[in-house]
Amino acid sequence: MGGHMGRIWVTLASASGLIGVAASAAEAPPLEAYGNLPSFEDAALSPTGNSLAVLAIQGGQRKVILFDATTMQPKRALTVADTKIRDIQWIGDEALLMVTSQTEDLGMGFTTSTAEFERGVVIPAKAGEEVKVVFDKNRSILRALRGDYGIRQVDGRWTGFFGGVQLGQRNDNHDYYLEHTRPSLIALDFAQERARAVSDPAREGELRSWLVGGNGQVVATLDVREDTGEWQIADASGLRLASGRNPGGDVGLAAIGYDGSSVIYAADDDDGYSTFYQVPLGGTGAPAEILTDERVVSVIVDPSDNRMIGYLRRGTTDEQVFFDADKQALVEKIGRAFKDRTVRLMGWTPNFSHVIVNTTGNQDSGSWFLLTSAQLNARLIGEERPQILAEEVGPISTFAYKAQDGLNLDGILTLPPGREAKNLPVVILPHGGPGSHDEEEFNWWAQAYASRGYAVFQPNFRGSTNRDQDFQRAGYGQWGRKMQSDVSDGLAALAAQGIVDPRRACIVGGSYGGYVALAGVTLQHGLYRCAVSVAGVSDLDLMFRTENQEYGYSKMVKTSLLEELGPRSGFRETSPRMFAAQADAPILLIHGRDDTIVPYEQSTKMADALKDAGKPFEFLDLRDEDHWLSRAATRNQMLAAAVAFVERYNPAE
Repeated sequence: MGGHMGRIWVTLASASGLIGVAASAAEAPPLEAYGNLPSFEDAALSPTGNSLAVLAIQGGQRKVILFDATTMQPKRALTVADTKIRDIQWIGDEALLMVTSQTEDLGMGFTTSTAEFERGVVIPAKAGEEVKVVFDKNRSILRALRGDYGIRQVDGRWTGFFGGVQLGQRNDNHDYYLEHTRPSLIALDFAQERARAVSDPAREGELRSWLVGGNGQVVATLDVREDTGEWQIADASGLRLASGRNPGGDVGLAAIGYDGSSVIYAADDDDGYSTFYQVPLGGTGAPAEILTDERVVSVIVDPSDNRMIGYLRRGTTDEQVFFDADKQALVEKIGRAFKDRTVRLMGWTPNFSHVIVNTTGNQDSGSWFLLTSAQLNARLIGEERPQILAEEVGPISTFAYKAQDGLNLDGILTLPPGREAKNLPVVILPHGGPGSHDEEEFNWWAQAYASRGYAVFQPNFRGSTNRDQDFQRAGYGQWGRKMQSDVSDGLAALAAQGIVDPRRACIVGGSYGGYVALAGVTLQHGLYRCAVSVAGVSDLDLMFRTENQEYGYSKMVKTSLLEELGPRSGFRETSPRMFAAQADAPILLIHGRDDTIVPYEQSTKMADALKDAGKPFEFLDLRDEDHWLSRAATRNQMLAAAVAFVERYNPAE
């Protein structure tokens, strides 16, 4: 990996011992090398580029470490153990904001029993200074973040803008109570821990979000009615800039225009396709569609002022595109330097003097670099899985095939290291979402199976997000139908080319992928020797009722669900739970007790149905675990059980 690469020098020096010592290649790495949280999870640069923060394993402990980016000498380290960390970002050069989350019981009076709450933790760069919690000294505000709208330097003071729930007050004795859960926009002076409301919460029955400019002023506000989907974008003076009606509520503020004179927003058009629009500030013009010839996933913004500086272009591997010619030239040069790998810019200073680069793919289990653009020097600052050698990464490629109805499809094929791609046992691993897709990158779950001798196929079935919106919408109403047969068509295509043995296949997945796994042995038959469902949906009607209840029976949510799932009359015939008696292979159910996305009940009811039908199954209960398998111990518990289950019913040898 070292040497002169596309005129970018890659230095392999480690950052203060963060780089682990690689294991011997004599045998496959232990499963824990795949199931553990990455040894290097995240990194953030301060606006000046003088300070760097990383979330990584050091000395066997998971820590947030703050560095001087010039000398790479640590300023401070904070042990975080298994805390669920969602984001890190600098507050100037003086402190780091760490956003964490935890699952909490809500008690009586709420539409759902549990929810995931985020909190902000401020870590001063100077060792010994007190670590503080956002809103901790503001008793009139709930200590939970309901949206992060940016960090700005206002009148020389670093200020954070957050969605925060203001509490009601019964008397002058500061007896506060929860009046409602609609967030206001709160500005927090980090140094003084002083909070003030910048914008009021939405009215009852509405949702509100904001765009905050570089000066800390609200540039635009979006309000959406939950019952009708009617929406309106207004400027700071309240002047309406754009409005419309979207029954599914598919509209959102995206950015401030590149030159600061407009607002960028995304909304579904009359045909239900998501489109980006630009509308001038000041009411001087009508909204106009932008980037009409591009397949835009999302916009890229300057974190210092919310301006749109580029966009993410849809592709087999999504591509970052920047408007500024010099920035785009640097991005392309970085791509050439790390040829044949998936490359992403994960952070940068406003002038791109320093850039954080992440690479992954063939012979790369995840590497992080700090690039100084003036010298074109990329210094390796961390490896995600140092126990896994380059030659131990299973070869990754895109495999193209056709569905039964002729639709062009593809998926990611990972092969076992050092084995010929011929008549291999196979694990089919459909992604979650279903609005997601898999790319040519190191996937810890796929690579774990590949290391044990299996070919692994991750199909991008219709409804996935790797192609245009027609392809995505082709998945609407196709749960258990064409989206399901797209997966098994991939298995058939691999078998037709002699890559895998179709008689030696299991299906494994999480979330929607868990649904596909269950459907693969209940709605379909004769395809798989076993199925593993991790936090999977088993009953579509239960899912529909649960999500409606959790969102307060919002008409927007109901409309969106029916669009994705199809009419309720078809739910029963596409629910694996209803066909448990027809299961033709053993099933392993795995679910976290703290899952707030797919309720734990989805797996317990499937287990009851299988038990009543006398079908072979196992159930693994992950205590204190959420939908994302955020904790290393339970992630390893899941992986060990899932791999052992597949090896028992579909041995690789």
